[in-house]
Amino acid sequence: MDIIFFIVVFAIGFIGSFLSGMLGVGGSIIKYPMLLYIPPLFGLTAFTAHEVSGISAVQVLFASIAGVWAYRKGGYLNKQLIIYMGVSILIGSLIGSFGSSYLSEQTVNIVYGILAVIAAVMMMMPKKQADDVPLNEVTFNKGLAAILALIVGIASGIVGAAGGFLLVPIMLTLLHIPTRMTIATSLAVTFISSIGGSIGKLVTGQVDYWPAIIMIAASLLAAPFGAKAGKNINTKILQMLLALMIAGTAVKIWFDILV
Repeated sequence: MDIIFFIVVFAIGFIGSFLSGMLGVGGSIIKYPMLLYIPPLFGLTAFTAHEVSGISAVQVLFASIAGVWAYRKGGYLNKQLIIYMGVSILIGSLIGSFGSSYLSEQTVNIVYGILAVIAAVMMMMPKKQADDVPLNEVTFNKGLAAILALIVGIASGIVGAAGGFLLVPIMLTLLHIPTRMTIATSLAVTFISSIGGSIGKLVTGQVDYWPAIIMIAASLLAAPFGAKAGKNINTKILQMLLALMIAGTAVKIWFDILV
């Protein structure tokens, strides 16, 4: 294994996982395009869309649990929301990850592009102010949470993204969950989703093991640092960073699909 390959893949995993812990997403929103586009810039063989989705699915499993561990104290994890969304997203991610093996690379990229656009639009929508609500008084529509999680699970299972970048705007905009609780809880739901996604990708042979192992190592190092940083940054800045990251990724993906 070439040292340049190791450094490039590790750096992608570290940066993506730091952002994962800080913003409450699985990190695939940034790692998916980085794995597609950065290795060829260093003269390395480009990963296919199926390889990227497989690597992302397995890596997110470890990045999200590392982030959850960092948020385990402070009352930020909403157990009811984790149960309702977690069960639904697990079922959806299993369906999506198994089904993805029958889709073309172009279709996988298109699904990712659609998800990124939806997430970017939702992040820019006006949000009901919920950050002033005490954490032990937070309520949500259980049926809506379960249905949305199932849909996100199917779509994200296809691209190996675990759905964290969609869960955050859904929790903020539609379920009206406070920002810091959203970040912590979405990581827990993302972890559950990534279990289904990883199983589907592994069984259907879509995982390149060496890059996945490198990304996992980077995740375990970087995600806790990101979570610590996220606790100390203004919530509006966190929302803005995530919106910009999602929008930029959506533009790049669609530019490559259409041009």
